[in-house]
Amino acid sequence: MSEPAAVQRLGAYASGDGVRFAVWSSAATAMWVSIFDETGEGEVARIPLERSADGVHSTFVPGLKPGARYGFRADGPYDPGQGLWFDPDKLLMDPYAVEIDRVYVYDGRLAAPRGAGGDTALLMPKAIVPGELPVLPRKKPLWEPGGLIYELSVRAFTRLHPDITPELRGTLAALGEPPVIAHLKHLGVTAVELMPIAAWIDERHLAPLELTNAWGYNPVSFMALDPRIAPGGLVELRSAVEALHAAGIGVILDVVFNHTGESDELGPTLCLRGLDSRAYYRHRPAEPGRLANDTGTGNTLACDHPLVRRMILDALRHFVRHAGVDGFRFDLATVLGRNEWGFDREAPLLREIATDPELGDRILIAEPWDIGEGGYQLGNFPEPFLEWNDRFRDDVRRFWRGDGWTIADLATRLSGSSDVFGGPRETRTVNFVAAHDGMTLADLVSYEHRHNEANGEENRDGTAENFSWNNGVEGNADDPAVLAARRQDVRALLATLFASRGAIMLTAGDEFGRTQRGNNNAYAQDNEVTWLDWGGRDTGLEAFLAELSALRRRFPQLRETRFLNGEAADTGAADVWWLKPDGTPMADPDWDNPEQRSLAMILAESTDRDATLGVLVNGARQVTEFILPPIATWDLVLATTAVERRGPATFSLGGRGVAFVEGRPAKSSNEP
Repeated sequence: MSEPAAVQRLGAYASGDGVRFAVWSSAATAMWVSIFDETGEGEVARIPLERSADGVHSTFVPGLKPGARYGFRADGPYDPGQGLWFDPDKLLMDPYAVEIDRVYVYDGRLAAPRGAGGDTALLMPKAIVPGELPVLPRKKPLWEPGGLIYELSVRAFTRLHPDITPELRGTLAALGEPPVIAHLKHLGVTAVELMPIAAWIDERHLAPLELTNAWGYNPVSFMALDPRIAPGGLVELRSAVEALHAAGIGVILDVVFNHTGESDELGPTLCLRGLDSRAYYRHRPAEPGRLANDTGTGNTLACDHPLVRRMILDALRHFVRHAGVDGFRFDLATVLGRNEWGFDREAPLLREIATDPELGDRILIAEPWDIGEGGYQLGNFPEPFLEWNDRFRDDVRRFWRGDGWTIADLATRLSGSSDVFGGPRETRTVNFVAAHDGMTLADLVSYEHRHNEANGEENRDGTAENFSWNNGVEGNADDPAVLAARRQDVRALLATLFASRGAIMLTAGDEFGRTQRGNNNAYAQDNEVTWLDWGGRDTGLEAFLAELSALRRRFPQLRETRFLNGEAADTGAADVWWLKPDGTPMADPDWDNPEQRSLAMILAESTDRDATLGVLVNGARQVTEFILPPIATWDLVLATTAVERRGPATFSLGGRGVAFVEGRPAKSSNEP
């Protein structure tokens, strides 16, 4: 695909004594900008746009001021079978809008064929002409390798928080409130990862079910924030970022550049479909009227198209320049590297993000899969992208569920997943046990099966394989033994996560036992199913998580991003010893033993002043005795279950537990 000549600035912006409007379409035969009154209801002018050779349609409106409301209209052939959807009755959102005046609400008339649905202006939000946006001083991202990422839904996180001012609950502004900052600091959070905050629309099947989209993974606008969670617009995001930065916490935005809320061929015409569907979206080979569906949502952005790439880059730069965010997590990121032949790790968009002067130093995290052919690309993204590691998630779950042949996989995941990410030194993994998509951590040990009946799809949605277990009772239980086993399993899972190499991620509420009642696809539950229950917190679990986080900060070995290989590349010294409970080294027969359930991971000190750290893992149900190397002094630091000291280097660890022990050489007689 040939690159176009330099394209002029797009969007709406004040210029001199008026406002310039510019939008791109290669196929429209005529375009207009509709200007609305201050209510956004009355169309006061419809002004033709002039097309230039590069496909930009633009005009200058003298006397217009920032704050004016507007939308675009486009005309041209209407032939959905050929991927052409032009209809001047459809008011279209500006892809470069940075603020909108209301939320998107699905209405069947937005999807009506040309000539059948009437004018949609009253059904659509209006873009707002921005004033001059301040460019923030450029700073290094707040981040440290091996840090703790805290994934949260802005609305669900504080919707029920009793210590947040009621009018701020569920908004970005609440993230800067002292109780929120104090909680994040208590947990040792390095960076928050905000689930999508760009303006989205509910899927068309939700309204009849009396449900709404709670997650935001169905965007229409890429730069404009959703008024439900950011009523103060970009200023509100900037203020939240500043407050978090002042507390030493970075901000990562979860961004969706793989599809839009216009959905499949039966979906609404809101923006890109009406501007130039064949350019903005990927279509099936030789079928211009059939949208590719590599995302499972009905459409797929054509991220190899030069103008789509530019739009995505401009959106990312917008949030860095004007809000100061530290990085991005890319939803279904394989789409960003797709071309007509499949995924290409050297795709132009991935390369442009990584080398862009404003973006290349940001935290970049890929969700390395989509549902299209060849869509699973874990380990195949280029540096500097980190990647969500579902192999870590699944292997750790399988080990603690009790599956056989899992001890070697567990050690590999703890070591940074060198089998996935390769390379001689650094891992690019983001390890997690639970995320927004799937069961919560508490549900993972309380439900063997998904329970998504509330989603209205007869429990067919969401994955059927969660590698979960229920400790003897499905769901709610009042048996003290069952509840105790669940608490212990949650602690073991968390301890395993915090003992692993690479960045780690925790989803909000998992630190205090949140439940979604077994729902592993709660995207449509904008209610108490996903809203965090701050009043019902398990404060004991929360305190344990804070101890784990403090331990990870105390021992540099746990925050390393170099692979554990048994021998450090720079010194030749061993960086880890894998031992059986009897103190002898793990050998091939032990790694291949389906019944091997316990091991000790001994991490060498990072510097002469650091202690050796031992991580004792007992996946068996019975108490197991661990004999450690003959270092003079071993002390228990933290454990998920009962530990009994049997000697200077011997500990008895209860079943299904993890313990951290610290070893220091004895002082010589002439040391003070």
